[in-house]
Amino acid sequence: MSTYFVTGATGFIGRRLVGRLLARPDCEHVFVLVRPRSADRVAKHDKLTVVPGDLRDPLGPDTPAADHVVHLGAIYDLTAPDDEQHLTNVVGTRNVLDHARAHGSVLHHVSSIAVAGDYRGTFHEDDFDLGQQHPSPYHRTKFEAEKLVRAATDTRWRVYRPAAVVGDSSTGEIDKVDGPYYFFPLIAALAHLPARLPLLAPHLGATNIVPVDYVVEALDRLIHADVPDRSTFHLTADNTALTDVYNALAKPAGAPVVRAAWPTLPLPATPTSAILTGTLTELGIPPQVLPNLALNATFDSTITRTTTGLEPPPLHTYADTLWRYWREHLDPLRAARRHGLAGRTVLITGASSGIGRATALAVAKKGATVLLVARRAEELDQVADEIRRDGGRAHPHPCDLTDAEAVEALLKQVLADHDGIDMLVNNAGRSIRRSVHLSVDRLHDYERTMALNYFAPLRLILGLLPHMRERRFGHVVNISSMGVQIGTPRFSAYLASKSALDAFSRVAASETVADGVTFTSVRMPLVRTPMIGPSKVYDAFPAASPERAAQWVVHALERRPEEVNLPLGVLVELARKFAPKTMRSLVHLGYRAMPERSERTSPLAAVAAGVTRLTLRALR
Repeated sequence: MSTYFVTGATGFIGRRLVGRLLARPDCEHVFVLVRPRSADRVAKHDKLTVVPGDLRDPLGPDTPAADHVVHLGAIYDLTAPDDEQHLTNVVGTRNVLDHARAHGSVLHHVSSIAVAGDYRGTFHEDDFDLGQQHPSPYHRTKFEAEKLVRAATDTRWRVYRPAAVVGDSSTGEIDKVDGPYYFFPLIAALAHLPARLPLLAPHLGATNIVPVDYVVEALDRLIHADVPDRSTFHLTADNTALTDVYNALAKPAGAPVVRAAWPTLPLPATPTSAILTGTLTELGIPPQVLPNLALNATFDSTITRTTTGLEPPPLHTYADTLWRYWREHLDPLRAARRHGLAGRTVLITGASSGIGRATALAVAKKGATVLLVARRAEELDQVADEIRRDGGRAHPHPCDLTDAEAVEALLKQVLADHDGIDMLVNNAGRSIRRSVHLSVDRLHDYERTMALNYFAPLRLILGLLPHMRERRFGHVVNISSMGVQIGTPRFSAYLASKSALDAFSRVAASETVADGVTFTSVRMPLVRTPMIGPSKVYDAFPAASPERAAQWVVHALERRPEEVNLPLGVLVELARKFAPKTMRSLVHLGYRAMPERSERTSPLAAVAAGVTRLTLRALR
């Protein structure tokens, strides 16, 4: 019976290896060193014990002894700071080595082919320090860590050097974007080109890639193999040209393949060009990765293959599996790939009545999950019940959007309850119809209007923006007004708030293009909703129904244009640009024709008075 002490057990390789160790009939117990905050990532098992701790700290005398110490814990990130990599990779290895020495355990140190650095030629399994240089902190700290182990003459040890580890060759499963995966979005972008387009590319050298299932099975066999102490094993495949790696992934992606490559100069040790760095960053590729793409060495793994009886599969046999898994689970644009509203989650404010209610019903019929937000809980429940009776999905969330704490609680709840918020419709609003000269002592009207029409949607946008940027998809629809194009009199408070939201969204949209977050402003005409009820003057005017308005919102959600405008609004806006004085006079006539609610002047008399004033002014 055997016992094991494992570091790095919550990592991608570690989780799988621990599972294999527990499944062995001769396994007595497995102890895993885990930082307290990661303890919940370890699966429960009656033969497994979590040992709280950090490998960067000395392992105390109370740390349990085991027959085998399997050291997987390390930082495998080329972009991590130098001091952090040294602390984890070098100091951590020293602490684990001390623990194995103190208890007489066999140390199984998982190193990396990075120890070969820039060595040119064949790097054999018993090679180590051949005078090679190390181009990054990762390469250097992995070399220094293995050097500590190899110098331990009083400890039984074995060293394992995996190549670049990718997902499972059968399922494609991988837990993070790293190494070759940094280039998957670029391949996805190239898939928009005709697949038959022949590509020419420079010859960038070769790399070495192995799937995680091969690495775990090889480790399991080597840990228990009858081999001499102080043995080193290369868990590697045959080197693959980088152009062949690209082609293997381009085929399932539907991207053009490289038809020919020409020799090129080696990549620079560090990318010094600001343009190159900016381009890589925009593509999501850390600049530190580029100089370390290609290997100078080839790795002999004869001993490993003979001992394990395993042959690593060639990349081209499982590249399609890797691609499918990434596309479905890790592609940062996977949320944006879906078309239409089916399967989307849409948050709609002001959803208890009017345009908001009609929009909620419309998007639910198209297969979206609707999050209904408004102050009136009872009316929200009625809308939700109506959607559910029709087979839709709706979740009411009563909230006073002018209360900052309530909005914060709302955001926490919806983000916790739902996998992703795809779209936000800022529809809730307040309208005040009052002339400016009657508002000189009513600043609170402007403050109240801005609170609901501008600051409330702003809180929602800013609260959801980090979530949308992380998912690389999000769309915000702001319900605006045709009045911002016309300058409708008596609505200075209302239209100022809508204009402010329009301006914010235009600026934000220009900054979030690459993040996949877009904005639409829907310039609504007069709509027959409860909001215009107090203004009886509009009873005689034609107005759109809430259902018609909802169709414009659905168009904004599905097509995601920058603006949704009606022809009249565009016409008036153009006229104001080319004939501003004439338009101002005409709008003033409208202002005179539609007096305040308290004024009794007939529209005809008001127009006559307005024309007289304009005429006298012109004669002066």
